[in-house]
Amino acid sequence: MRDRPARSRPRVLLALAAVVALGLLSRRFPLPGVFAEHTGDALYTVAAFFACALLLPALRPATLATLAFGLSAAVEFAQLLNWPWLQELRGNRWAALVLGQGFQWADLLAYLVGASVAFAVDRALAARMYALGNKSGGVGPAAPSDR
Repeated sequence: MRDRPARSRPRVLLALAAVVALGLLSRRFPLPGVFAEHTGDALYTVAAFFACALLLPALRPATLATLAFGLSAAVEFAQLLNWPWLQELRGNRWAALVLGQGFQWADLLAYLVGASVAFAVDRALAARMYALGNKSGGVGPAAPSDR
C-alpha cells in the first residue's frame, strides 16, 4: 500500500468541493427523467469516495469505492430507523442532505453507479498524472500499475 505516492490532498479537497457543489445543484436544478431523483444520490457516493480519499489518501481506488458504497448504503439503511432524536436531526436541512429522508432500494443502485464513476475518475486522473510525469500524485495514485 505504501509503495506508491498518496493522493494530493489539496486536489482531493478540490474534487470533493466540486462534487458537493454539483450535488447541491442537482437538487436545485434537477436533470430530466430518472436522473432527477438519482443524480444527487450517485454524487453523494462520489463525495463519500473523495472524503475517504482525503482522510486516507494512500488507499487503492477499489478500496475507496467499496468504502464509499458501504458508507452510503449504511446511511440509506439508517433511514429505516425512526428514533425521535434522529428524526429531529433530519428536520435540519443540512443534516437531511447528509442523512437522507426515507429508505429507497433504488438509491443503492445509484450509490453503486456513484462508486463506479468515482473509481473510474480516480484511475483516469491517476493515469493522466503519471503520463504527465507528475510523481506527486493527482486525485488518484501516481502509478497505473497499482490497480
